[in-house]
Amino acid sequence: MKKFLPWIIIGIIVIGLYSWGKNFNNTAVNLKEEATKTWANVESSYQRRNDLIGNLVKTVQGAADFERGTLKDVIEARAKATSMNIDPSNLTPEQIAKFSEVQSGLSGALKSLLVTVERYPELKANQNFLELQAQLEGTENRINVARDRFNEAVEPYNKHIKTFPNTLLAGILNFDDMSYFKSEAGAENAPDVDFDFK
Repeated sequence: MKKFLPWIIIGIIVIGLYSWGKNFNNTAVNLKEEATKTWANVESSYQRRNDLIGNLVKTVQGAADFERGTLKDVIEARAKATSMNIDPSNLTPEQIAKFSEVQSGLSGALKSLLVTVERYPELKANQNFLELQAQLEGTENRINVARDRFNEAVEPYNKHIKTFPNTLLAGILNFDDMSYFKSEAGAENAPDVDFDFK
């Protein structure tokens, strides 16, 4: 019996390490997949906004004397935003920052468009425009909720791979931490609103 004791101890250690490694890996994979799925929901919300903007642009183009420069800015920003692709399984801080920058450019162009529309009473009274504007407002709320949910999904994954002793396996199994979605620089400042419609 004594000569089998070292083999039994080694067997228990091997089984324990295998069980720990398997549990770590499976949990990390599940948490990362959840975060990846929630990132897809963020992109889906932005895609909905892009689709609505396309319809909004078509409605606004109907106003013959509408300011073409503002409309052109929105169209270009929308094209840039829809051309941005990110691999959700490999989100880096740089990718998220670039995505946020492109989306912020579109948001800025859209805000300019909506402020400019205030000068056109016939457009403000257009039922299609009003419905699209309401849908855009709702979509902006969905985008915010989707970004918050993404950050909530990233947190348990990052905690799981960064806590000891899991951090030992995370490096070996190539589980890197995921970046949070952060607000754009200057978002903490109140925006300037100019109601001077000369």
